[in-house]
Amino acid sequence: MNPAALSANLADVRPGATLIVNSGAFTPANLAKAGYAANPLDDDSLAGYRLLAVDMSGLTATALACCGLGRKETERCKNYFALGMMLCLYGQTPEREIESIRARFGERDPRAAEANVIALRAGYGHAEASEWWAEVPHVSPAQLPPGTYRSLTGNQAIALGCVAAAQRAGLPLFLGSYPITPATEILHELAALKHLDVTTFQAEDEIGGICAAIGAAWGGVLALTTTSGPGMSLKAEALGLAVMLELPLVVVNVQRAGPSTGLPTKVEQSDLLQAIHGRHGECPLPVIAARSPADGFDCALEAFRIAVKYMTPVILLSDGGIANAAEPWRIPTVSDLHGPEVRFHTTTADFAPYARNAELARPWVRPGTPGLEHRIGGLEKDFLSGNISHVPANHQRMVETRAAKVDGVAREIPPTRVDGAADAALLMLTWGGTWGAATQARAAAEAAGKAVAHVHLRHLNPLPPDLGDILQRHRTVLVPELNLGQLSLLLRERYLREVVPLCKVQGRPFMVEEILHRILELA
Repeated sequence: MNPAALSANLADVRPGATLIVNSGAFTPANLAKAGYAANPLDDDSLAGYRLLAVDMSGLTATALACCGLGRKETERCKNYFALGMMLCLYGQTPEREIESIRARFGERDPRAAEANVIALRAGYGHAEASEWWAEVPHVSPAQLPPGTYRSLTGNQAIALGCVAAAQRAGLPLFLGSYPITPATEILHELAALKHLDVTTFQAEDEIGGICAAIGAAWGGVLALTTTSGPGMSLKAEALGLAVMLELPLVVVNVQRAGPSTGLPTKVEQSDLLQAIHGRHGECPLPVIAARSPADGFDCALEAFRIAVKYMTPVILLSDGGIANAAEPWRIPTVSDLHGPEVRFHTTTADFAPYARNAELARPWVRPGTPGLEHRIGGLEKDFLSGNISHVPANHQRMVETRAAKVDGVAREIPPTRVDGAADAALLMLTWGGTWGAATQARAAAEAAGKAVAHVHLRHLNPLPPDLGDILQRHRTVLVPELNLGQLSLLLRERYLREVVPLCKVQGRPFMVEEILHRILELA
């Protein structure tokens, strides 16, 4: 759309690919701002690409000359001119997008809605008349299961998943949070759902957010706090308190590039070790990670299910790419949702606040229940009574019991799915947002005649109980991740197995070609 965008993104385009360029924006001033000494549309610097130069700005202005819009309003419509061209190039009709434009802008600004429709049709007509569509590869429709779909970002999916968990549990949902990029939209989404018994509390800081959520969990509601990497650091002490209290709490960490303020709008997977080990003392808790925007919904349900069943905080990892990306999401039926099953303890006979069930979970008691009053706090508890205890053997027993409780979550992890050739010499192991690029890279490698197995992990602590056996079946294990090898470190430590890390920390997700290139080197 302008010289700066061409300069920033050209390296991501394959040689021989088609470049559609808004030539109207390649003015001397814009070229100078982008660092071009000469116009790349006029020299041979783009000779390795199929160049389609279109004066989108000028053609949009011509199409909207009769609409009475100002220059800035007209310029904004060029995006719909570009979209119209792309719809034509990929064999799509403009009618559904026209309906979307009128639904989005119609009531608020009917004149802008019609201007955008005109720009969309003009772009579609320009591409159709130019017959560019004849040279663009055909893209078949996605093969999706039947159902009702909507577009969903990762942050929206997590918000809706948390609400669904509360609805299935029959409890209110409380969010204690402090705004931080890229997690803030979860707070925004939930604030708009008050009618579903959702309470959102924007605290004065990250510590206040999690402490309020701990109080809500103590009060007997589903409690949630959201943040990103720097906020996780600030929440660490209070998270230790939640582990000590053994209360259900979900902590969503939408990861971003760090350390410190780092690159707050860029993507990274560098908080894995922090999630698993980033607290003082022996303080284990379950950690799961979403693989895609829509998967955030299921992961939110799973996080609350674990938190309630095992009476423990749970960390749900997302990242900036998942948070802001969108994908089609099939709306599930209510009967398909497996949320938390809440059973508050109400029996006063022989009550002990830290007596444990088969999962080593202590009872969840609403405060104020007659006869079930008990003490809470950050000091170590007696194994049964919950009273403060400084007995050395009791402390060891409690520490080991809390660890065993978290380890016990592994019993419920489904058998690990292995995609591709299960007997391949090369296994690719991924987690989080690398799933999409890794899946496409495996498909491309198989098309090139290379056998590759692929395992993607949702549960990161504890790890699946069958993972060790799977690792032993393959000669080479490739681990792509957007950090300097954090999962690789955990795998070596746990399984005493050497793996091949593929690390990227550029604030950008993996390209399919990057993973494919490494696969072809190893396979």
